Amino acid sequence: MSYAYLFKYIIIGDTGVGKSCLLLQFTDKRFQPVHDLTIGVEFGARMITIDNKPIKLQIWDTAGQESFRSITRSYYRGAAGALLVYDITRRETFNHLASWLEDARQHANANMTIMLIGNKCDLAHRRAVSTEEGEQFAKEHGLIFMEASAKTAQNVEEAFIKTASTIYKKIQDGVLDVLNESYGIKVGYGGIQGPSGSGDGPPQSGGCCS
Repeated sequence: MSYAYLFKYIIIGDTGVGKSCLLLQFTDKRFQPVHDLTIGVEFGARMITIDNKPIKLQIWDTAGQESFRSITRSYYRGAAGALLVYDITRRETFNHLASWLEDARQHANANMTIMLIGNKCDLAHRRAVSTEEGEQFAKEHGLIFMEASAKTAQNVEEAFIKTASTIYKKIQDGVLDVLNESYGIKVGYGGIQGPSGSGDGPPQSGGCCS
């Protein structure tokens, strides 16, 4: 299926916070209560629509264990968006966010859009991190923030789509150069034209087309 843009995402965070479950809920609309630990990197994709344009999201779900950090780092390069996930019931996963963020800032492009997700909000009775703390961390580091539940699907769709909307707006505002592959964006049919007017889209006829 053709798309106007393709955005590459990476999902990062400690092991067991529900990264793979978020991806599965978003791409397949299902929840898998028992999920093997991700070894290396898993992959998913889905089409969404923003501003009446079809956008393909290509999502890399990374392993949270320290031993896979070097593999994960290689996926930061060329990512337009990152979902940084912690588990609201496990304080240590929140405490490690700064280290994940440092990694992302070091290895990704400076304009990568980062969405902070407090996952497992269906387990509010076991909450160890308040919503306010998540909001505060996001505010201090210039991140978008949402609490979500991969189990009930609450805010899962919204988190992926809001990240894409932010990236799309950066393209519209000229912050991201879509022709620079390191930004994790690919122009497809119906995207913008390249500087020579050729672009990836079908040739335009006549001089009145916009």
